[in-house]
Amino acid sequence: MKFSADIDIMPLKALLDPQGKAVESSLKNIDLANISEVRIGKHITTEVEAESEAAAKELVELACKKLLANEIMESFTIQLTAI
Repeated sequence: MKFSADIDIMPLKALLDPQGKAVESSLKNIDLANISEVRIGKHITTEVEAESEAAAKELVELACKKLLANEIMESFTIQLTAI
């Protein structure tokens, strides 16, 4: 079976997000001060061939842990869809 994987990678909440803080500051400068707690992350889409949804999720998690995310500073979530 073939699956589409949507992966969201975000900085851990306990860590400072300098890029998010810069965007938040810029929003205030353009009169959008009501928007706060901005955090900037990555969104990755990919396709994976596997025998089951569980097997596909395992492969994508392995890719995240080995290459896509730095688990010391980032967390990730995976959404799989059969295609």
